[in-house]
Amino acid sequence: MKKNLKTATLCVHAGYEPKNGEPRQLPIIQSTTFKYDDSDEMAMLFDLKKEGYFYTRLQNPTNDAVAKKIAALEGGVGAMLTSSGQAANFYAIFNICQAGDHFVTSNEIYGGTYNLFGVTLKKLGIECTFVNQEASEEEIQKAFRPNTKLLFGETISNPGCKILDIEKFAKIAHKNGVPLIIDNTFATPVNCRPFEWGCDIITHSTTKYMDGHATQVGGCIVDSGNFNWNDYAEKYPGLTTPDESYHGLTYTKAFGKLAYTTKLVSQLMRDLGSIPGPQNSFLLNLGLETLHLRMRQHCANAQKVAEFLEKDERVAWVNYPGLKSNPQYELGQKYLPNGSCGVMAFGVKGDRETAVKFMDSLQLISIVTHVADAKTCVLHPASHTHRQLSEEQLREAGIAPDLIRLSVGIEDVDDILNDIKQALDKL
Repeated sequence: MKKNLKTATLCVHAGYEPKNGEPRQLPIIQSTTFKYDDSDEMAMLFDLKKEGYFYTRLQNPTNDAVAKKIAALEGGVGAMLTSSGQAANFYAIFNICQAGDHFVTSNEIYGGTYNLFGVTLKKLGIECTFVNQEASEEEIQKAFRPNTKLLFGETISNPGCKILDIEKFAKIAHKNGVPLIIDNTFATPVNCRPFEWGCDIITHSTTKYMDGHATQVGGCIVDSGNFNWNDYAEKYPGLTTPDESYHGLTYTKAFGKLAYTTKLVSQLMRDLGSIPGPQNSFLLNLGLETLHLRMRQHCANAQKVAEFLEKDERVAWVNYPGLKSNPQYELGQKYLPNGSCGVMAFGVKGDRETAVKFMDSLQLISIVTHVADAKTCVLHPASHTHRQLSEEQLREAGIAPDLIRLSVGIEDVDDILNDIKQALDKL
């Protein structure tokens, strides 16, 4: 494929190039196994001495083509699909952390990720420290320890819609000799490419905008290839010392810039699974083909909705980076000049019950756990996605009791606005 193709073209073409007489659309290779005539060839595949397919838990042509497309969109050297966004975040951390290690993360992250980091990983002996991403570099620096292995954040936080200062976080991470991992789910590579701002590894919940139609659950991890693991070899022995499960192979020596991705596939996916089915990857690829078109419409609709809410006297506050009154407007113009996403946070005047009454009065807009697909939907995080958090944890995560997360879809914006108006009229 030609180099330097634009994002829209990559959405349609990257990852799969049919040869003469082959299917024009990416085929679904719905097979667990792949046949070989030569036993030695199969052995070489198991020893990572040769590329090829032998078992779908490790690699599958359909899955790999879609991973290559996402890597191309983000500007990365390699990528791996997972069965969910949660699995992607877990693998991204676990690939370089083990019992006794520590990492630092923004507290402005998705509730499920907050729980994964603060509760579940702790059970595996991996601790994390949550920091306010808007704090000074000096304040965030205090969270780092000798055993800190990475810094984590979200480009646009879910559900608070806070924008991460990627350059600031990259500077802090690299000063401490650790990679910056960013969840780029809400912005997508159409609106932000974190590698260009110093990020090292990107994760996605492909369930959201990349799919765009709520048809599959999936995740992805993309490696920039820019972090030099050998410079900090003592911190990352899993990548820089021999892996006895592969006859003493050392990933950085054998695979160079693809060391991190290769270890993800050959070690973590080998042992833990969490692969997407080829059918799911096929559906994801269909969504990716229109990602650049849909993101444009999501952002245009959301801008109009945010402007309406900001002017309505029944609305207490609105947080959407496209509003010029937003404290993060300039940061948004820096990292997201073409728009952020369709998600916003706002509160109606009153209490938690007022927010619930507003949501229950909506007719076109659905109350669903999902977010970031073609249909407009709404959620009350304190009652739903973040209900496992204590009141103190909710405050730390930036979740106000009245916070409503609105995900603006690609319907006619007048119909979306009319539904919001009639629901507000019932308060």
